[in-house]
This record gives sequence, structure tokens and C-alpha cells, in this order.
Amino acid sequence: MQDENQDLVNKGEMLPLMEEFYTIQGEGFHKGTAAYFIRVGGCDVGCHWCDVKESWNADLHPPTAIDQIVENADKYSKTIVVTGGEPLTWNMNPLTQKLKEKGMQIHIETSGAYKLTGTWDWICLSPKKIKLPTPEVYKKADELKVIVYNKNDFKFAEEQAGKVGDNCILYLQPEWSKRDKMMPLIVDYVMQNPKWKVSLQTHKYLNIP
Repeated sequence: MQDENQDLVNKGEMLPLMEEFYTIQGEGFHKGTAAYFIRVGGCDVGCHWCDVKESWNADLHPPTAIDQIVENADKYSKTIVVTGGEPLTWNMNPLTQKLKEKGMQIHIETSGAYKLTGTWDWICLSPKKIKLPTPEVYKKADELKVIVYNKNDFKFAEEQAGKVGDNCILYLQPEWSKRDKMMPLIVDYVMQNPKWKVSLQTHKYLNIP
């Protein structure tokens, strides 16, 4: 990035935009809802099973003015999902302020590994063992989505559930490549522990982005 652009990115006035698209939310509480997705590049959490590893290196994605991002989003939907990468790598205050000025409902999908910035109507927290969430984001999470890759992840899920607020909705979601193996275990676990719900990546079954 040029120094001038990097300064604007650091302020949150530009963001390394990987992609933006209008689709159906496939996961969690809002599954089935039409939404405009803003995928921001940059993430150093490094989950080995991440299905968007191309998002990790922010330098591969062009710094884009947030005014342009908001203008694009406003053509499609009043429900916005900011995802990554890890969007909290960057200052989300300027982007969410401008989206709010348009009257939009703004959701974030985050690992919570960095300081919570921005104004959000819904926070989907998907914690990772490698770099745990900040204390602040645990208390503000609306839904907790734990990815189940192996049996040890059930213990991790319970540890994470103990840190969120009482009204946070709890989801267990199989890692896509392990879904056939882990889904029966998740179903059994949820039946024995009904505070949890099952989350599926329904957009992959529907073959949509």
C-alpha cells in the first residue's frame, strides 16, 4: 500500500476490500435473510481450516474508500454483514457510522481477537483457540458460534459459553470438511445440552456465496 492509503486504512477511512456481494445469510440466527456482505481483508488469527485463507493478507486487497463501500451497499440491502478476514483488525467506527446514517442494520462476524470498534446491531462471535476474544466482546455478543472440528471443541465451546452474557444464543457448527463425521456428535450433544443450537452452513448446501 502507498503510505497515504495506509494512513487512511489505519484510520478506518479506507479498508482493504476483498469482496462485496448480495446474498442470503447462510449461518446462525439470521440464516435465510437477504443481506449485503462486506468482506474485509486482513487476519492473523490463522485457523488452519479457514475457508477464506485468501483474505488473510490485507496487502492483496485494494484499499477502498468507505464512502464507496457504503454507496455500493445502499443499492442492495438495509441489512449489512461485515466479515473477513478479521474485520476488527481495522477501526470499524467510520464505516459503521456511515452505514448507520443510511439507516442500515449492521451485523459483524468476528473472532473478537481485537478491540471492539464500530456500532453494531448484531455481533456474531466465533472465538478461536489461537487468539481468544477480548473480555468486552464476550459481554456484547448476541450469538456465540463455535466451530466444531474435533471432539475437544465441545469442551472449548463450554468454556466460551461461560464467558458470554445470559441472553447470548449458543451455536455449534461443524467445520465444513468434517461435517459428515462431526454432525452426529453435534446432534447428540445438543440433545443432551439443549442450551445449544445447531448451525449449518446452509449457503453451501444451496450453492450460493
